[in-house]
Amino acid sequence: MKFELEYTDSGSAARAGRIHTDHGEIETPIFMPVGTVGSVKAVPVDVLKNDVKAQIILGNTYHLYLRPGTEVLRKAGGLHRFNGFDRPMLTDSGGFQVFSLTGLRKMSEEGVKFQSHIDGSRHLFTPESVMDIERAIGADIMMAFDECTPGTAEYAYARKSMELTHRWLDRCVKRFSETGPLYGYEQVLFPIVQGCTYRDLRLKSAEYIASKDCQGNAIGGLAVGEPAEVMYEMIELVNGILPKDRPRYLMGVGTPENILEAISLGVDMFDCVMPTRNGRNAMLFTKDGIINIRNRKWEDAFEPIEEEGASSVDRMYTKAYLHHLFKASELLALEIASVHNLAFYLWLVGEARNHIKAGDFALWKSVTARRVMQRI
Repeated sequence: MKFELEYTDSGSAARAGRIHTDHGEIETPIFMPVGTVGSVKAVPVDVLKNDVKAQIILGNTYHLYLRPGTEVLRKAGGLHRFNGFDRPMLTDSGGFQVFSLTGLRKMSEEGVKFQSHIDGSRHLFTPESVMDIERAIGADIMMAFDECTPGTAEYAYARKSMELTHRWLDRCVKRFSETGPLYGYEQVLFPIVQGCTYRDLRLKSAEYIASKDCQGNAIGGLAVGEPAEVMYEMIELVNGILPKDRPRYLMGVGTPENILEAISLGVDMFDCVMPTRNGRNAMLFTKDGIINIRNRKWEDAFEPIEEEGASSVDRMYTKAYLHHLFKASELLALEIASVHNLAFYLWLVGEARNHIKAGDFALWKSVTARRVMQRI
């Protein structure tokens, strides 16, 4: 994998680059639709590629390990062949999912023992086994196994958790270096900065992660309950240390405003379930603001979903029709809203890239962030 830093904004830390992988190029800043179990909910792969224009998607190690399982994925030749998405993919290590299983997991130096949320069966994730699982899934970018510390964690717990994440990273790096890709193309490993909302811990973690000289780095443990201003403070702090010549990935973030602000602080890659989850619940993100399409005001709104929308569904269907589909509980509503929101998110980061290149990102961001977050 190779990262080219192409442009930097004069009024902020925003940057535009290009990631080269064996499955294609990724223009940054980029948003990655979340395909937790190997599919982006309610969106077919051809639509994902051609209408949403997704350059890279994300899968989840925990869910794919449980179902369909690594044996099936190996037989299929990896997730790319299994789900038909032939562009780059990234796999989360499953750490967030495992640690959210309150009462169903037990953590130790070795790893995490947990019960499946599907059938209650017992399993063990270690840094070594997670590397093996991610090799079997076959994503272009593999995430290191970490503990996602709650945003409200006390200092002593946050420090202990961060130190464990660092020790697990050492084991991930060792296992990664001892193994190779299974399907004939390169895979790379991204470590994850932790440290909760404590400046000294975030600085220490960023320095440790940077010392591993991996081909990209991630920032985890944010957007988990802390105020947005604190999240931005942590991002700026960490990005002052993470190498400028490697992509920076902010995990699980967030709203359009969050993404624009994080881009201005030097982040390159994002993922979040918000566009699809909110879309399935009738919330549409648009260039002029946020719409609840269930509201009665859209009952006879016969204009397109978005006049100059980023996807074909924006121009093909009216607000009134989509309102009707949601009121009638038609499954098509979920696809239309999900495609629209994902295309909007990809449009947003694409426009950010254009304005970074043009040199007026900071001014464009201040206007756009307010506009897209207003309620219509």
